[in-house]
Amino acid sequence: MSSSLAFAAVERGGKEGVVTRSLSKSKAGFTKANMDAVSDNPAWTKATTARSKSFDETFPDLARRARGPQKAPTKTQVTLRLDARVVDHFEATGQGWQMRINEALKKAAGL
Repeated sequence: MSSSLAFAAVERGGKEGVVTRSLSKSKAGFTKANMDAVSDNPAWTKATTARSKSFDETFPDLARRARGPQKAPTKTQVTLRLDARVVDHFEATGQGWQMRINEALKKAAGL
């Protein structure tokens, strides 16, 4: 059997095949009564849909708080591998730890 297969396979009698199972055979499914018993979110009707509003209409103050695009890129995104102890040290200082790593690198580089 090839180890490069991206899906689960099983060898049966010299033949390879994808492992599948039928949900209809293994589970009976849920009835409307089951769903109604546990649902605290009723189904939407045409009237409910007609009365609905978009997020920005319902919460205009929250919708306006989005940060816009940068006028001029000030930072470059990179992938950097650091020692676990270094990352743990900066993460322990709380929110903004990536910014503090940037400040430490600038100081070390004399910038």
